[in-house]
Amino acid sequence: MFQIPSNLADANEFIQRLPFSKALNMRVEEIGESRAVMTIPYDLQLIGNPLTGVIDGGVVTALMDTCGGLAVLIHPEVNPPMATLNLKVDYMRPANPGQGITAEATCYNVTRTVAFVRVMAFDEDRKRPVATALATYTLN
Repeated sequence: MFQIPSNLADANEFIQRLPFSKALNMRVEEIGESRAVMTIPYDLQLIGNPLTGVIDGGVVTALMDTCGGLAVLIHPEVNPPMATLNLKVDYMRPANPGQGITAEATCYNVTRTVAFVRVMAFDEDRKRPVATALATYTLN
C-alpha cells in the first residue's frame, strides 16, 4: 500500500524504491510542507563528458524532477497519484567536476488538477545555481 512520506526516513525509503533513483544514489536531505531537498553524490559513472568530468545534464534533470515530485507528494493538499506534466530546465553553468548536486524544490501552488513547482540545483557553490526549473505535475 502506498503511504505518503511524513519524515526523512520514510522519504528516503520511498525514493530508494524507485529503481532509477536508487541507481543514481539519490538521497533526501530535508522535507517540509511542500518543500524537499535531495542530493546525488559525485560518481565517475555519472559523467557526461570524460574530458570535463562534469555530471551529465540528464542526471541533474532527473534529480530536479524527482525532487519536484517529492515536494508535490508531501504538499498537504495533494493526494496521490501524480505525474510530471511539464518540466522546463534552464542550465546556468556546468557543475564543478568532483562535486555532487543538490536540488531544492518548492511546490508553490496547487489547483484541483495541477501542482506548480520551482526547483534549483547547486553543486558546492551555493551562490551560483547549476540549473533552475519550473515544473507542473498532474494530479488525479
